[in-house]
Amino acid sequence: MVEIQLRSFVEARRPKEESVRAQLDFGYSWDGQTAIFFEIRPQWNDPSHLLELPFAKLRFVKSSKMWKLYWMRGSGKWQSYEPQSESAYLQSLINEIDYDVDGCFFG
Repeated sequence: MVEIQLRSFVEARRPKEESVRAQLDFGYSWDGQTAIFFEIRPQWNDPSHLLELPFAKLRFVKSSKMWKLYWMRGSGKWQSYEPQSESAYLQSLINEIDYDVDGCFFG
């Protein structure tokens, strides 16, 4: 179920045209507790080298059965996302990333 929700979010964000995906694409990683969403772009001075630039992290805390949402600051550090930093429902936090009212994820 989690994997389906993560994959659906990324697939909805990916550019439709293959030629655009060579310049900008989206992906995610999932280790069973933490999901990281990232942009995939060629390195500016070496287009043959692809970079994965993380922009959102979702972590499941087993003890509280809550999901926590973080965004990547310009400093390279994760910060709890406000106004909604946690929820019992993964989809609720995925929706927060998608809406991105404050421009934290898609600036």
